[in-house]
Amino acid sequence: MDLQELKTKYPLLISYMEDHNYSRQYIRHIKNESLWILRESENYHWKTYDDVYQTCVEKYTNKHTLNYKRNMLLVIKLFVLEFVVPDGSIHAHKSSYYDGLCAEFKNLIDVYRSVIKSNYVEPYHYHKSYECSACSFLSRLQKQGVFSLECITEKNVIDIFINDTKLSQSYHFKRETACVFKICAPFYPSEICSRISSYLPEARKTRRNTQYLTKEEVEKIKFVLENDPSLSLQNRAIGLLVFYTGLRCCDIGALTFDQIDWKNDLIRIIQQKTGIPLVLPLRAIVGNAIFDYITKQRPDSSENTVFLTVKVPYRRLQSPNLYTICVTIMKKANIRNRPCDKKGFHLFRHHLATSLLENGVEQPIISRTMGHQSPESLDTYLGADFIHLKECALSIKCFPIKEEVFNGI
Repeated sequence: MDLQELKTKYPLLISYMEDHNYSRQYIRHIKNESLWILRESENYHWKTYDDVYQTCVEKYTNKHTLNYKRNMLLVIKLFVLEFVVPDGSIHAHKSSYYDGLCAEFKNLIDVYRSVIKSNYVEPYHYHKSYECSACSFLSRLQKQGVFSLECITEKNVIDIFINDTKLSQSYHFKRETACVFKICAPFYPSEICSRISSYLPEARKTRRNTQYLTKEEVEKIKFVLENDPSLSLQNRAIGLLVFYTGLRCCDIGALTFDQIDWKNDLIRIIQQKTGIPLVLPLRAIVGNAIFDYITKQRPDSSENTVFLTVKVPYRRLQSPNLYTICVTIMKKANIRNRPCDKKGFHLFRHHLATSLLENGVEQPIISRTMGHQSPESLDTYLGADFIHLKECALSIKCFPIKEEVFNGI
């Protein structure tokens, strides 16, 4: 594999894709994969593109990630070696809603982007769905012949939802669109944005059922984490850390040595998702597991993050790595074996929240422990608090139900 050839030709591929209107996301993926190969080649000493793929097979266990890597490598390989360009049958550019907007509507979205990037702690991608909803909304207005915010009427807005039944039931579409107009309102005169928001019909928020860990599953997980000798020190430390603290995967991957206060048995972090400080107790069982990993199994590396990949080049763990670790723990516990079963460390986080609820811990304390910004974030966990849900059950003694109905139950 000629790296110099790749270095010379991949910009030509990017240029071709840009000129032929491939999607921006697809172009970015190809560019990132090309740069990754060039950057990591010194560590792996690849000789062919097949060697690169074999490294991916060893590195990634998630089938979707591996399939993505294989597709990107194939595109790069065909272009560099044979000057074959992507045929565009799958990844050809579909103009985004934003690209098709008129100048005034584009300006609204540009204002929203500017405000988000300058005033909000969360990374921009957390607000991307809001932007997409607003662009879709404005695009539908244009199809009705409306190209100015001043000209938008209540009938225009209602017609959007009448003509699309699925959209009419979408709580998130309406909420996200309204949020974009609310953020942009100070930059427009005469309450234009608030007027348009008021035209959006109300939508009932729906909830999907959330899978949770049963008591039997919790006991099996605890046994594996505390007693299984075949579990690596890293997997044990991470599993116990999530089980007893409920930390998000992004915070575990970013955990550094200076964030562990060994003297006071505390973990002090700045949350990756919200940018808000969070202080949690460091239980002895968790601290001992982390200490064992650091002193006995952690690779010798200058990286400041506590948990590292097990193969060179050593670097911080990402979400796919942590998902794999959770799946490993569940396999050893012999739980969640069916394809439809939810896996991942969020189940551990969910278990911690519901356990605190069942034990009567006040909700504001639980919200602080979980690192939530809004008290409403706890609502997701209330549905699994069976102890207190049973207290809300109504007696059926006053209903004339024959005794035979309950026979055999």
